[in-house]
Amino acid sequence: QLQLVESGGGLVQSGGSLRLSCAASGFSLDMTAIGWVRQAPGKEREGVACIGSSGGNTQYSDSVTGRFTISRDNDKNTVYLQMNSLKAADTAVYYCAAAWGCDDVLSSSDILSSWGQGTQVTVSS
Repeated sequence: QLQLVESGGGLVQSGGSLRLSCAASGFSLDMTAIGWVRQAPGKEREGVACIGSSGGNTQYSDSVTGRFTISRDNDKNTVYLQMNSLKAADTAVYYCAAAWGCDDVLSSSDILSSWGQGTQVTVSS
């Protein structure tokens, strides 16, 4: 099964920035769509950003559009999520996931990768 490892989370004040990283093990990230899904305590999983296998297609949830940017570095086999203007509502555990298409990633359906431990993002108000 495809494995992804998330890193880069932490504690930041409202309005601050963080960059998350998602590194692949055992496969090339440019073979699939890769995205970020977050889950806050007591809430359902929410897909927030995705980048297609070609890198030319990106999708974002309404809640993060204009603040988050997803990108990939194929040489490093890593996908990044740059998060700016963070809000308390962004507090969650962030997971990266692989699927054949961004629609699948954002809806957490037909995920090809195993769910890792994620990385905690905490935004203080």
